[in-house]
Amino acid sequence: MAKHSIVVLGAGVSGLTSALLLSQNPDNEVTVIAKHMPGDVDIEYCSPWAGANYLPFSAKDSKTSQCRNKDGNTTIGKWTTELTKPDPWYRDVVPNFANIPSDRLDPGVDNANTFTSVCINAAIYLPWLVSQCLKAGVVFRRTIVQHVTEAADFSPFSSRKANLVINCTGLSSLKLGGVQDKTLHAARGQIVVVRNHQAAMHMISGVDDSNEESTYTMTRPAGGGTILGGSYQMDNWDSQPDPNLAVRIMKRCIELCPGLVTPGQGIEGLSIVRHGVGLRPLREDGPRVDVEKIGGVWVVHNYGHGGYGYQTSYGCAETVVELAGRVLTGKKGSREQPHL
Repeated sequence: MAKHSIVVLGAGVSGLTSALLLSQNPDNEVTVIAKHMPGDVDIEYCSPWAGANYLPFSAKDSKTSQCRNKDGNTTIGKWTTELTKPDPWYRDVVPNFANIPSDRLDPGVDNANTFTSVCINAAIYLPWLVSQCLKAGVVFRRTIVQHVTEAADFSPFSSRKANLVINCTGLSSLKLGGVQDKTLHAARGQIVVVRNHQAAMHMISGVDDSNEESTYTMTRPAGGGTILGGSYQMDNWDSQPDPNLAVRIMKRCIELCPGLVTPGQGIEGLSIVRHGVGLRPLREDGPRVDVEKIGGVWVVHNYGHGGYGYQTSYGCAETVVELAGRVLTGKKGSREQPHL
């Protein structure tokens, strides 16, 4: 029986995970094409910059979330809306959930909780996904396409086009021909990576400096350093780190997590690895995971995951596999939108 030719467009965490799960079906011949691959450093390529932890909205780390009710209507407050609830939905999902007693809260903090979470070292994980895909027979090719249907021309079968294209181009779907999703926005995140080790992860729902700035720390396993953040600056495409913002981030993170430095050292006690900026692919209606026919080519979309691409990568990829199966078996429907 002839194999199904599938081309995955995009090599971020969504594209690689989709390719990996699709390749587990021996009837599929999977090719990944992308402008950027793991190891590249570019503002267009979001996945390497991600903190890649699990925070509801590896080594197991403790996650502490502090919430201020006054942050509810700010950009950051809306992003972390579940954190402002003393009885959040995820209390029965994450291990070791506990509310912190009110007499232990810092001034101005309305509620806080702690639970066991996970943080991924993206610099190790992305190449690992590539290795697993290669082991499964996935082919990788670097290229640039202007229109989503062009991806079908990269079928490993020279005599015909691919049966299906999986669009995992993230923020690039804003300008990609045939897609051009105007509901996508860049949500700029700036971080500082330091060598200072802090086993626990921390986050607070907002700060007083700006309603588009936030404070969080997360330690990547396997020597990945500690990430200090951050920002959530809507429609800001600036790829260069703002030194003033970096100073505010470092000061706030030390205030939130004093154990990062020796008492009295301040930001001078931080050993900086690098400064980074990434653009989260935020979509107004949430991630798009659906199927449609464009110019005679069947396309399954999987993009627009905002700041939670890693923690939704497998769930969305499983839906991609389901939708791909419908197309390849002739049971497709146009623009089917599953519940995520």
